[in-house]
Amino acid sequence: MKQEINPRETSRAYAFEMWMKAPMPMVTFFKTLDVTRLVRMSKRRGLKFNMLMCWCIGKAASGIKEFYLLPEGDKLMRFDSLAVNTIVANREGEVSSCDIPFSEDLSLFNEQYLTLTRQVAETCKNYDLPDSMVIGTSALARYDIDGAVGMYSGIFNNPFLIWGKYKRRFFKTTLTVSFQFHHTQMDGVQAACFLDELQRTITSLRQ
Repeated sequence: MKQEINPRETSRAYAFEMWMKAPMPMVTFFKTLDVTRLVRMSKRRGLKFNMLMCWCIGKAASGIKEFYLLPEGDKLMRFDSLAVNTIVANREGEVSSCDIPFSEDLSLFNEQYLTLTRQVAETCKNYDLPDSMVIGTSALARYDIDGAVGMYSGIFNNPFLIWGKYKRRFFKTTLTVSFQFHHTQMDGVQAACFLDELQRTITSLRQ
């Protein structure tokens, strides 16, 4: 569920006035994550690395109140649920978009991830959750890239993460991610806290 709220009654009042009409209100951070534990868990338990990344993103974001707000048009909306979007290669050789509702239960999230991505791949139809605040992701897992900056379309203001191929360094595996966010939704402090929490979430996973 989502509802329009009065920005002046929120902690984002100043940001709303400053950034809603800015020609380029998006900010991008880069961070290199230690994903050693995630890679090991993926292999030992037969879980998709991308699914685990999406769950960790949702988990890290779920404890930060700014993630439940999103500017839409000239309004500020509040959501009561989160979802993580992933891009799916469909059976026609193109790509489709799939929103996965976030659940604290990793097993449930994995089940929904597998079911929904399979459905989208077979039907070639996007699966959208318009009543959830969606965090976008794009994984270029086959490619060794140092970073990427998302495009600002002026239509979608959702936060967005991009990553490429993870890199092995002796006993450590790292992954560089870019995180793009709308300055009305959050400031640099909240964005940095999210990325730190993402690393803590990955590190605390039980293999």
